[in-house]
Amino acid sequence: MTFWYVYIMAYKPNGVIYIGVTDNLDERVREHKYKIYPKSFTARYNCENLVYFEEFDNGEDASTRERRFKKWKREWKVNLIEEMNPSWTDLSINWNLDNNREFRVNK
Repeated sequence: MTFWYVYIMAYKPNGVIYIGVTDNLDERVREHKYKIYPKSFTARYNCENLVYFEEFDNGEDASTRERRFKKWKREWKVNLIEEMNPSWTDLSINWNLDNNREFRVNK
C-alpha cells in the first residue's frame, strides 16, 4: 500500500514555511535538503527542515488537505507545527536518506 504525505518544510522557527504533498516523503525531503532544484522555493529560502507531516491512505485526501493548509492563516499553521513539534526540530534528522545515491532530474 502506498501512503501519501502532506508535509511542512522550514528553515527556522517562525521563518518561511513550505507546504507540499508527496507519495515518497523520504525522497522528497532529500530533494529539499540537497536543493536538487536550485531555483525552487525551498532552495531559495533554505527550507530544508521537515517540521511537520501527516500520512494519508490516498492521494486525493492528501491533496485536499494540502490545498486547505495553504489557505490557512499563518498563525494556524504555526500552531499546528508547534502542537506536533514545539521546538521546530528537523523530524528527518535521523533518517537514512541514502546520501550516496545520485539524483536523476528530468528536464
